Amino acid sequence: MAAINLSADDDGRSMYRFVSDLYPICRSITGDGVRKTLNLILEQIPLTICEVPSGLRVFDWTVPLEWNIRDAYIKNSAGERIVDFRASNLHVLSYSVPVHARMGLAELREHLFSDPQHPDWIPYRTSYYKPAWGFCLQHRQLLALPEDVYEVHIDSSLEPGHLTYGELLLRGRSPDEVLISCHVCHPSLCNDNLSGIAVASALAKRLSSMDLRYSYRFLFIPGTIGSITWAAIRRSHLSKIKHGFVLTCVGDRGSPSYKASRRGDAEIDRAWTYVLKQSGGAFDILPFSPFGYDERQYCSPGLNLPVGCFMRTPHGQFPEYHTSADDLDLVCAASLSDSLAKALTTIDVIEHNRSYLNLKPFCEPKLGDYGLYSTVGGHSAGDFQMALLWLLNMSDGENSLLDIAARSKLPWEIIKEAVRALSEAGLLKPVDEPS
Repeated sequence: MAAINLSADDDGRSMYRFVSDLYPICRSITGDGVRKTLNLILEQIPLTICEVPSGLRVFDWTVPLEWNIRDAYIKNSAGERIVDFRASNLHVLSYSVPVHARMGLAELREHLFSDPQHPDWIPYRTSYYKPAWGFCLQHRQLLALPEDVYEVHIDSSLEPGHLTYGELLLRGRSPDEVLISCHVCHPSLCNDNLSGIAVASALAKRLSSMDLRYSYRFLFIPGTIGSITWAAIRRSHLSKIKHGFVLTCVGDRGSPSYKASRRGDAEIDRAWTYVLKQSGGAFDILPFSPFGYDERQYCSPGLNLPVGCFMRTPHGQFPEYHTSADDLDLVCAASLSDSLAKALTTIDVIEHNRSYLNLKPFCEPKLGDYGLYSTVGGHSAGDFQMALLWLLNMSDGENSLLDIAARSKLPWEIIKEAVRALSEAGLLKPVDEPS
């Protein structure tokens, strides 16, 4: 059983630096911002960058026109930029059509978006599938706007082009795949979801140097339309996916959360639950919901893939969500490192999870004769001794190592150590091993 290196990635510092590098880029579901982001990821891992043309029908959807933006502002009558895209790319309603006009405050207000609950933050708003234009600004600034004639200018384009995404396949011994997905369509928002990009990239880099049982497919895609497009194109391939999870909001200081797949009891759901329980810290296991990130596409009834979602604080449950306050101060290296470690541990579980058969099932083997039991009796059994006993008792060819680990509540490394010892002693064998 080859071990997976679970050590921290320099305490998350390199992932945090990567988030910082990605932070200034204006991204949306299409366009040059996505390409620039994927090119930076390409410096970390060998992505294949794929482009799908606008207008392609994908299930019930159509790949949209490509959106790009160069500049945008609102100027007052003195010619001062009072709202400036160059200061924050959140200032523009994403997918805004081009506009250059003068108007009074009453007309302008119809195109302004703010968040009264957080008056000092700029909200993130979009209009992907209905032509519109607009600006986002602090609610405090909106309330203070005087009557004036304002110049509004959005130098954008909405034209036939492509939807762009990145894909990486790490081939293992089996053609069966683990799908790991994150979205690349948000502008300057760090937790949602530059943190997911950073952890997914680090995870791919770590796995690329390992001897893997499964093959691992990483997707860096625009949210919703990206996963829909990929699933439509790859429909004949989807039966290979045996496990999967979405990575998002994995950089904040909240405790970890895992949202189960639509199946609810898939092996990946049980693996994440076991790993979080074993961590010793606070965590939350959330039931499947058809609202959220791309897991809802992978788990749609026609696909029903075993794909969950790993987060820290779930979307919408931290006040900074979809605002300018989701910045570099919201995420931290320690949380990125912890998220990566938990993902690696979960992968270690599914990599080594299999069923074994006790070769001496009639009562307990005399473990002392195999060098596996203390010759001095009378003291309590430690974790290793308990793992030996649990494995011998439950290895009937039906229970997997994950079943046994979850029921015994023993650490995964101890379970693996005990499996090695029993196998070397000739007391256990995998059920899929020839006689």
